[in-house]
Amino acid sequence: MKNKYIAKRYWKDSSSPMGAVNAKAKQYDDVINLSLGDPDLLTDKGVIEQAYKDTLAGHTKYTEFRGDPELRAEICKFYKDEYDMDVTDDEIIITAAGTLAMHLVMETILDDGDEVILQAPYFTPYPKQVEMSRGIPVELPTYEEEDFQVNVERLESLITERTKAVVLNTPSNPTGSCLTVETMEKIAAIAEKYDLLVVCDDIYTAFSYQNPFVPFASLPGMRERTIIINTVSKNFTMTGWRVGNIIAPADFIKVMTDVNMSVAFTVAAPTQRAALAAYRTYKDFQPAMVKEYKKRVFYAAERINALNNMHVLYPPKGAFYLFINIKDTGLTSMEVAEKILDEAHVLTLPGNAFGDCGEGFLRIACTCGCEELGKAFDRIGAMDLFNPNK
Repeated sequence: MKNKYIAKRYWKDSSSPMGAVNAKAKQYDDVINLSLGDPDLLTDKGVIEQAYKDTLAGHTKYTEFRGDPELRAEICKFYKDEYDMDVTDDEIIITAAGTLAMHLVMETILDDGDEVILQAPYFTPYPKQVEMSRGIPVELPTYEEEDFQVNVERLESLITERTKAVVLNTPSNPTGSCLTVETMEKIAAIAEKYDLLVVCDDIYTAFSYQNPFVPFASLPGMRERTIIINTVSKNFTMTGWRVGNIIAPADFIKVMTDVNMSVAFTVAAPTQRAALAAYRTYKDFQPAMVKEYKKRVFYAAERINALNNMHVLYPPKGAFYLFINIKDTGLTSMEVAEKILDEAHVLTLPGNAFGDCGEGFLRIACTCGCEELGKAFDRIGAMDLFNPNK
């Protein structure tokens, strides 16, 4: 029954396959959870201690509306040091993590009915974030046989007179793919040809295993039409601190700041100080963290490719996710996810949660150690459906 006091735009059930399998997992008490992209490692102790010191020293009040000026300055330094990109202070706003950042971006750039092309498989909130700002999400499928690269002819075929922006995510959640520089240059040419904005959800930049990460905004002519979203969540193992940032031309940042004053006002001062400490010291702790996740994702990929009826691209290229092809089972993504949960008590996510082109896949997050991953694949390998000895 619809509640007459709830806005009609929310009457339609928007429950995702992700929510369905997570709810079902609660009936088992020995589930190995490979569904959630929340690292099991803890935030660096030095970062926590410095945030605590700063909080005791008085950083408990509102910050400037665009965020702590010291943090903004450190982000400018980070982009110069890592990518030789010159970012000025008026091109940055600190946000309450990446999901809110994407909302601020969409609310800033979209008029009613504008279309946003989403690189798919995509992070599940993207379509709703576009729709909440009265835009229309358009899925741009990428495929395993194309190494999940964006096919620019397919991209161009989706562009209409209402297309406003393209959202890119590399390294990708959920596929772990990394767009090549050649692919990005072709996308840049399309963006210039059709005068499009490019929104880059740059969340996993530290996890590019084959080649160093290259910001799309650093390509010739792309700086003025690129909006970058970044956070401390995954790159610095700080998911619970909820701090991100947007880098964009100053005109965009001014509007985002105005919008954010009616949404979050400012980001919590103590968490911004933690982010500041992380940007200042990440070279001390990040290499070991990335090494650990790389070890896990390679181990998991090898275990997957040793089983029947499932495979994954090898070697893994980025992030800490694997997008597992289960089409040889003859079952749907949801059916396989439920079967693995019921028989092996391992929680995975059905690929169709990440867009239509994700059907026939599962996503796992390698956010537990190799020992726990080993137990998970031992259980899965004992299933008739995947047992290599049957």
